[in-house]
Amino acid sequence: MKADTKYTIILKLLTAIAHLPLSALYHLSNFAYFVIYRLVRYRRDTVRSNLERVFGKDDEDRILQLEKGFYRHFCDCFVETVKLLHISDEEINERVNVTNGEYIDSIIRSGHPVVLFLGHYGNWEWVQAIIRHFSEPLIGGQIYAPLSDRVMDRVMLRIRSRFGLECIPQHKAVRRLIQIINDGQMFVIGFISDQRPGGAVLRHWTDFLGQDTPYATGGETIGNHVGAKFVYLDVEKTSRGHYHMTLCPITPDPEDNEEFPYTREFFKMLEKTIYRAPQYWLWSHKRWLRQRN
Repeated sequence: MKADTKYTIILKLLTAIAHLPLSALYHLSNFAYFVIYRLVRYRRDTVRSNLERVFGKDDEDRILQLEKGFYRHFCDCFVETVKLLHISDEEINERVNVTNGEYIDSIIRSGHPVVLFLGHYGNWEWVQAIIRHFSEPLIGGQIYAPLSDRVMDRVMLRIRSRFGLECIPQHKAVRRLIQIINDGQMFVIGFISDQRPGGAVLRHWTDFLGQDTPYATGGETIGNHVGAKFVYLDVEKTSRGHYHMTLCPITPDPEDNEEFPYTREFFKMLEKTIYRAPQYWLWSHKRWLRQRN
């Protein structure tokens, strides 16, 4: 089957599903939870291992509840992401509440672009809706790693551009952002920065959730290159299908003289978000697969 044909079929199928109300899609999520958690047992060992590393093994009941809560939320995220193919502006406004959007406006008016740090917490695919809460003219975008499956990569690009965001591949990020600045425009660009960095040598480490954790430095490096201000997006899941997102300034410790203070401060802020409701973080990620030499 040709790639274009496969893309069309998948997109039409997902769009048909997206026409269902979220109340119906959550029934699909409940069924997916049973299949993924009970039958397939998708990455159950990884999730359990990560939870026990952070919270210990003594309280088995708590670990089990967090584990189940994660898988239920994980399945909800899947149907919510599909819903982006057919969701009205009115409904997304009801479901995504944003605080402090005027802070971004003030940064843009001061002549600085914005690097927005966030984690795999809540529904990160719905974060794109915050662009509707800024008044100043700007280009909204997100840095992403292209999927190996080109058809699914096209599908996800379609989903991730629902509110007009520009999806920029990692290897083109520096060139594209400099181009925007040279064109006399401002941007707010999102970096999901809690994933395990690639590369054979991991040079930068910090304490995160009580674990010695390597981190990527691309967001801060690029931000410094273009004179950006750094902002953290705190996400709270207030109920099923409803999120409260708050834009917070990142203010490193003034006595911190090490490299990449904004990135390490981001991890401290994300850590507080996760501890508030741990089940909404992406525990299936093999975050601590490698150790410091």
